[in-house]
Amino acid sequence: MVPKKGTLLSGIHSPQDLRRIPLEQLPQLCRELREFIIEVISVNPGHLGASLGVIELTVALHYVFDTPNDQLVWDVGHQAYAHKILTGRKDLFHTNRSYKGISGFPKRSESEYDTFGTGHSSTAISATLGMATANKLAGKNDIQHVAIVGDASIVNGLSLEGLNNAGVSDTNMLIILNDNDIAIDQSVGAIKEYFTDIRTSKTYNKIRNAVWRMLGGNSRYGKDGRNVVRQIKNSVRNSIFDKGNLFEAFKVRYFGPVDGHDITHLIKLLEDLKSIPGPKILHTLTTKGKGFQAAETNQTAFHAPGLFDKKTGEQKKPPCGKIPPKYQIVFGRTIVELAEQNEKIIGITPAMPSGCSMNLMMDKMPDRSFDVGIAEEHAVTFSAGMATQGYIPFCNIYSTFMQRAYDEVIHDVALQKLPVIFCLDRGGLVGEDGPTHHGVFDLAYFRAIPNMIVAAPMDEIELRNMMYTAQEKPHGPFSIRYPRGRGVNTDWRKPFESVPIGKGRKLVSGEDIAIVTIGHPGNFASEAMQKLKDEGISVSHYDVRFLKPLDEEMMHDVFNNHTKVITVEDGTILGGLGSAVQEFMSDHGYNARVIKLGIPDRFIEHGAPEELQAECGFDADGIYLTVKDLS
Repeated sequence: MVPKKGTLLSGIHSPQDLRRIPLEQLPQLCRELREFIIEVISVNPGHLGASLGVIELTVALHYVFDTPNDQLVWDVGHQAYAHKILTGRKDLFHTNRSYKGISGFPKRSESEYDTFGTGHSSTAISATLGMATANKLAGKNDIQHVAIVGDASIVNGLSLEGLNNAGVSDTNMLIILNDNDIAIDQSVGAIKEYFTDIRTSKTYNKIRNAVWRMLGGNSRYGKDGRNVVRQIKNSVRNSIFDKGNLFEAFKVRYFGPVDGHDITHLIKLLEDLKSIPGPKILHTLTTKGKGFQAAETNQTAFHAPGLFDKKTGEQKKPPCGKIPPKYQIVFGRTIVELAEQNEKIIGITPAMPSGCSMNLMMDKMPDRSFDVGIAEEHAVTFSAGMATQGYIPFCNIYSTFMQRAYDEVIHDVALQKLPVIFCLDRGGLVGEDGPTHHGVFDLAYFRAIPNMIVAAPMDEIELRNMMYTAQEKPHGPFSIRYPRGRGVNTDWRKPFESVPIGKGRKLVSGEDIAIVTIGHPGNFASEAMQKLKDEGISVSHYDVRFLKPLDEEMMHDVFNNHTKVITVEDGTILGGLGSAVQEFMSDHGYNARVIKLGIPDRFIEHGAPEELQAECGFDADGIYLTVKDLS
């Protein structure tokens, strides 16, 4: 899929081609870019809204700056599709997020224009500052450095740490604040309200524009005219908002806010800012989903909309019929059900209410559920504080983002043995988002923490029962991890049953080989075992349910009755279930051949979950072939 011949976009293969286009034709190029992205993403799902919102900004940045010599860092990377198209990947864009195709995020190994790999939020300011400092040390003072950061990402602690350091660094660095007033869900917090004040103050914006036109735009006031404008603007801003500018407090020069869709004005501003030394920030106001009515109207749904009609915006629905629910929906409905029974239950999520279905509790119990913004560390310690007062926090964080709060889990929760229930969404291989988002380390990194219970349900019914068990009485820190996507049961809303902590299940008794699983991949083992049974191969299946504490009685049964054991997990095989089983075998003097199936010791790229599970060898076919090799 390529742009139509004869269009401006069809002739662009690099930013050098872009810079040859006359300024007055750039609005047409922006329209073509939007049409191309909508056409491709409608049939090859990806992150639509964020990329549509920064079309003009992307074109302006590559038009003004000498990329790749000048360096752009896209925070998170959801918004980088136009950047990829303009930097030589237009003809490959249809492979975006597909198996063996280009990544959905900036990736250093993919292009010299991707100066820093991103996927998690709020890394751009620190990374860009590091790059700018390194080039200053190397005497490369002519290189420009630009970090493009969203209004939700800039409130994260890492962004603020970077700002704090940048303000005293004296580096040649520009921060673009892409303020669209939304992350995936609506932005939250005090800084968000500060941005809203700036966005909506008609008094400030009218005075600012008038002053700029009167002084800044008129050369008769001399070279100091712009400085006068800045001083007047600061005075106006302070008097209207009764506070100093947030960024100026960090000693970062602030410019804006400006219309992020006015490409002519953006280019002129960026040209001016290039000549201003030191750290500075340009506040741009944009609309997520700009130019596509459905995406502007329903910004959360069109963050990553799946398949949709490129003309009407109608999203393609899954086939009719009774199908298993997504684990996320089961979590959301179950926590509401439990919270109705137990008034001490609290729901907490860092900026992912719709993704993890915490929005269901937020709708019904807004006083007992909290979106704390992109602030995973705060979410964990906030949960710990609630737990000290007798509440039962369900802290729901994607597995890959929980990595950001590891110290808080150890220091603030586990060390004090506080009953915080961690529900880790997107455990395992998440698919098309790739290595920045795969949740493959949590089993291993939580297993290493004292006082931590580590559990993973094989299906939706087990998820409900583990959630019920975790809140029945204080157990200390309790983690429950489950995958992205659908489970296996259509009739899943069963009465709650307690799950004995540290007790697994022997699902099938056999003679030849033991398969030991944890979590959803147990269903892959069940599928493989049916085929093996038809071939007369007798296999036992053990579902441990708890990686920690491990069911030692069940493990004795495994090794007393089998000399060949296969472990299956959708986490790293270093430190996970396979390691735990081998450690038990060694500690108790057993001698068996143990084959570990799971995520190998490398980063797994992007693709459909089924493709990646097959690549790693722990899907049903991989388990079947492993058993056959051992038989």
